Amino acid sequence: MFKKLSLASVTAFGLATGAFAAGGTAHVHDVDFSYEGLFGAYDQMQLQRGLKVYTEVCAACHGLKFVPIRSLGEPGGPGFSPDEVRAFAAQYVTVYDAALEEDRAAKPTDNFPAVTGAEAPDLSLMAKARAGYHGPYGSGINQFIKGMGGPEYIYTLLVSYKDAPSCAPEGFDGYYNEAFTSGGYPDECKDEDGNHKYPGSWIGMAPPLSDGLVEFDDGHSSDLHHAAEDVTAFLMWTAEPKMMARKQAGLTAVIFLSLLATLLYLTNKSLWAPIKKAAKKTD
Repeated sequence: MFKKLSLASVTAFGLATGAFAAGGTAHVHDVDFSYEGLFGAYDQMQLQRGLKVYTEVCAACHGLKFVPIRSLGEPGGPGFSPDEVRAFAAQYVTVYDAALEEDRAAKPTDNFPAVTGAEAPDLSLMAKARAGYHGPYGSGINQFIKGMGGPEYIYTLLVSYKDAPSCAPEGFDGYYNEAFTSGGYPDECKDEDGNHKYPGSWIGMAPPLSDGLVEFDDGHSSDLHHAAEDVTAFLMWTAEPKMMARKQAGLTAVIFLSLLATLLYLTNKSLWAPIKKAAKKTD
C-alpha cells in the first residue's frame, strides 16, 4: 500500500487492540501543543514531520480514509505546494481504482487509503475519538483548563511502554503499556480489596516508536518523545483540519458581538436619557 516502509511499520502503531485486557488507572501527560489555546496554530514543520512518521511507521497498519491528500496543501495544514502534494501522492500512496480494477498511483483528489488487513483502527478521527475526560472523577476539568484530551492520550500511549509487571500471565507474549486500559484484569495483579496494583494494561501492539527510528529532513530531534509529539500533532490535524479557520471565525464573531453589544448599550442610554430626565423633573 505504501512504498518505502520501514521494517518497524509491520508491527507499528495500533491504538485499540488489547491482547490481555486490563483496567488500571492511567496517568495522561499534559503536552503543550502549539495549536492549543485561543490563538494557537498548527506548526507546519511539526505537521510535516508527523506525516513522515505516519508514512514510514504507521501507514502499514492504520489508514486515514477520511483525509483527502489535497488537504496537505490547504491553509492551516502542513503547507505543501501543489507540486509537492502531487509528488507525495505519486511517490508514497497507491489506491485501488475500481474502474481499472487495479492499484494505481494516487492523485491529490484521492483520499489516503484505508488499511483493513491489519484489523487496526483508522486514525483519521482518533485524536477526537480518544478525547475522554481526564481530571478528578472524570469531570473533564483538565480538558477545559489544560486543553488535555485525545492528543495527550495518544502521546502518552506512545511513550508509556514499560516492562510488564511480575503478575503477567504465564506464556503471555504481548506488551505492557501504562496508558492503555480496558476490560478485565488478572487476579494476580489485584490487591486484597480487588483494586489494581498497577496502572495501564497489556496491549497487543508492539512499541511503534523508538529513538532515531525516523530521520527528519529539518534536522529536528527524532527521539521517542519528539517523534510522538510530531505524529500526535499530525493526527490532531487529520481530525480537525479546519481548526485554525474555526478559531479565526469564532474570534471574529466574538469581537463583532462585543462591538454590537457596546453600541446597543450606548444607543439604549442615548434614547432613554431624555425620558429619564423628564421623569425626574416631574417627580
